[in-house]
Amino acid sequence: MTENPRTVTEQDLDTLSRQLGRPVRDVVEIGARCVCGNPLVATTAPRLSNGIPFPTTFYLTHPVLTSAVSRLEAAGVMAEMNERLAQDDDLAAAHRAAHEAYLAERERVGREAGTGEVPEIAHVSAGGLPERVKCLHALVGHALAAGPGVDPLGDEALAAVREWWTPEACACAGAWDESAPVPSKDLSRHVRHLARVEALERVTVAAVDCGTNSIRLLIARPAGAEDADGPAPDAPLEDVVREMRVVRLGEGVDATGAFSAAALERTFAAVDEYAHLVKRHHAGTVRFVATSASRDVSNREAFVAGVSERLGVAPEVVSGVEEARLSFAGAVSAVDVTALGAEDLVLVVDLGGGSTEFVVGTPDGRVADAVSMDMGCVRYTERFALSDPPAEDELAAARASVSAVLDDVAARLPLERVRAVVGVAGTVTTVTAEALGLAEYDPAVLHGAELSVAEVRAAADRLVSATRQERAARGFMHPGRVDVIGAGALIWAQIVERVAQASGTGRVVTSEHDILDGIARSLRR
Repeated sequence: MTENPRTVTEQDLDTLSRQLGRPVRDVVEIGARCVCGNPLVATTAPRLSNGIPFPTTFYLTHPVLTSAVSRLEAAGVMAEMNERLAQDDDLAAAHRAAHEAYLAERERVGREAGTGEVPEIAHVSAGGLPERVKCLHALVGHALAAGPGVDPLGDEALAAVREWWTPEACACAGAWDESAPVPSKDLSRHVRHLARVEALERVTVAAVDCGTNSIRLLIARPAGAEDADGPAPDAPLEDVVREMRVVRLGEGVDATGAFSAAALERTFAAVDEYAHLVKRHHAGTVRFVATSASRDVSNREAFVAGVSERLGVAPEVVSGVEEARLSFAGAVSAVDVTALGAEDLVLVVDLGGGSTEFVVGTPDGRVADAVSMDMGCVRYTERFALSDPPAEDELAAARASVSAVLDDVAARLPLERVRAVVGVAGTVTTVTAEALGLAEYDPAVLHGAELSVAEVRAAADRLVSATRQERAARGFMHPGRVDVIGAGALIWAQIVERVAQASGTGRVVTSEHDILDGIARSLRR
């Protein structure tokens, strides 16, 4: 992992105190830095160590920048902004949205600092938000810390000071006296915060699953990790962040054998987002697993280099068998295995965009065998050029191909011993949402849901025969799955029916826990 640029160091505290000419107070993070690394903005705890509430979370500290903003204030810019706020409803709405974003960040910073809630300033932000502009320094500090597009008037002020200061150039030389003694400071809050961050980094893990269709992130830490005594050694992992972006990395790979430039651009944009979250939540260990499409492409090195540059770790292009084992580790928790015998097996099916993993294991979580097949919702949508809705001859060709793949699976795995089937990934959860008649996607309802073979078949048939417009209108349907869910549903229904024929197992379980959770579990120290 690359160092988190928001983490406060002893050198930062000394620099901040010299910049301000007084002891710095209760800094939780560095909200923004100069291109040279020196602080521009100090992110401050919402309650100071002396007990006083402190509403200005993002405190502008760099002397050159603060002087430039003061010139704007002296020129009457705030009065002009206030006039526009009174006349421009869109600008006023964006200004109020900046206020809400400020409050949300202060709440997070309060959790980071351990101050808890500060009711005295519960609805107060800074700089005049949400109705007026009273301090441009506060708005500029917020704009720098939050990034472009969050605080529009702060962004405007930053653009207006470019004559004197720009984010692309260092203006630190001579801005403060580097040789001056550091003003005396109380490090108690700083030291406590840094110790807490270090403790979280030791136990917080980040797992990334990059498949053919989507890229997902799970940041997790043991239950009790934020308590004073820390987590128990055997504490289960709890979600901190769980995100998914449909990037279609494997789009066109079946035909060209390479990732397209557009697919890489979409994927790298998602990785940039994830890198920010990893740093924000102090994940000290990261594992990036790339599957299916990433195994075979001719320009794999461009993918590996792009991810490594952004996330600080190289993606592991795992084998299909390893992918299956990770999926099993994550998914088996969704099954009530108490009624299964010692000789019974659980089958976990991870139906992805480019491949489908089949793994059988014992009820206590030991993997017996696994296979990976080049069959997935994106691959089959492209291979069979399914119409909208699909024609019968198209469906017949796709079903024949699925049947041939399942013949191979049945020859390699003991499906007759399977007594529980668990399906994971977006195709399976979407078919389950259709079967349950959900108005919107609800992971809590979907996780652990049991369906009969007939219910799976009926839901799959409805999705396969629907038009694109009809699929898109379903409230639970992710936009990135609209075009590929027909092929995915066709595959899932045939898998369920084939396993039922071989084993007599009449019900299947849907799991929201899958390879992503398996990756996170593999990082437990």
